[in-house]
Amino acid sequence: MQNSATSANTAVPGPPEPLDTRALLEDPHATYASLREAGPAHRISGPDGQPAWLVTRYDDVRRALADPRLSLDKSNALPGNFRGFALPPALDANLLNMDPPDHTRVRRLVAKAFTPGRVERMREPVRRAADALLDAVEPAGRADLIAAYAGPLPIVVICDLLGVPQRDRRDFRAWSDALIAPDPARPHLAKEAVGSMLRFYTGLIASKREEPGDDLLSDLIAVRDDAGDGAGAGGDRLTEDELTSLAFLLLLAGYENVTHLIGNALLALLDHPSLLRELRERPAGIAAAVEEFARHDGPAPLAIRRFPLEDVEVGGVTVPAGETVLLSLASANRDPGQFKEPDRLDLNFGRWGHLAFGHGIHYCLGAPLARLEAETALAALLSRLPGLRLDVPRPQLRRRPTIRARGLISLPVAW
Repeated sequence: MQNSATSANTAVPGPPEPLDTRALLEDPHATYASLREAGPAHRISGPDGQPAWLVTRYDDVRRALADPRLSLDKSNALPGNFRGFALPPALDANLLNMDPPDHTRVRRLVAKAFTPGRVERMREPVRRAADALLDAVEPAGRADLIAAYAGPLPIVVICDLLGVPQRDRRDFRAWSDALIAPDPARPHLAKEAVGSMLRFYTGLIASKREEPGDDLLSDLIAVRDDAGDGAGAGGDRLTEDELTSLAFLLLLAGYENVTHLIGNALLALLDHPSLLRELRERPAGIAAAVEEFARHDGPAPLAIRRFPLEDVEVGGVTVPAGETVLLSLASANRDPGQFKEPDRLDLNFGRWGHLAFGHGIHYCLGAPLARLEAETALAALLSRLPGLRLDVPRPQLRRRPTIRARGLISLPVAW
């Protein structure tokens, strides 16, 4: 990819330079290394084909993640400059499209589900879910760990948290896949998935209203219904669209990112057999290892897009108000200006300060639960499946065809 950074305080006129999507998909870390070296910000064509600015260096990315001048609200995008996902209002009123004070209000309501104490109490249920999935595949001696383990586990966990009945869980992964990594040959599938999700969440909320349970979604419905159109306890309120959108976001993010975090970690261990042996012999190191896996090859290469409320300078490059800004978490986490030997996977060196879960007020709300799930999934698998190895040649492995997510389509293994 050619560098498209500009000289200090100068915006780029004319059409953007095309993004080399193939390079970012096939060898993203080498591509990002070239971009970091070439300049701090690059005028490109984004994932939706529209103009965008890509920010690559750690200090710039971290600063931008916490900059209140960079809005998540799509209404602040220049007209015709951003397309993104086409979601109905009932799914679009979520935290990924909100700034304070709405973001503060809605996040406060759901944050109660992710306190350290509540998350820690989920450790044993998560372990039981992991063991149940391994019970189903262990006798066969081989399995696709994405389809049989890394994918189902977070669905079980987040559906249990929200109180989704067992009978309603089977289609969720297909809907999520169609939305996050749409098939260019079958664009109708993404639209159909959105419709199916909307019907699913609307029906789920209606059933919870009729028969509340001991779950997060029932608690959120109670907050919404008790407050009505006025303020609830502590001044909180939740609209009906916000309620539906919150359920949508929790299920989608709770599945997608955790699946890829676990899958990428497993592949990293299979690529580094000595590290796999080390963790099997020293399971107390798994928690720190998860941080290194998240830094080295995290599930989200890009933070959610931002839109400057005014002209903003990023590393000496002026980004005009309303244009789309993409912050590369993947590039920042391999920046040699921040991390020593950033391309080396080192489980014995605590590289704290990575940005895999974001930074600032939009830091991933579910990060504590994602960490717990990844730790538990790896511990259970390493303790139960000796001789773990790839069951196909390494070049046959394929990743999701999107730069929005970094995840494997499948991971066939044997033991």
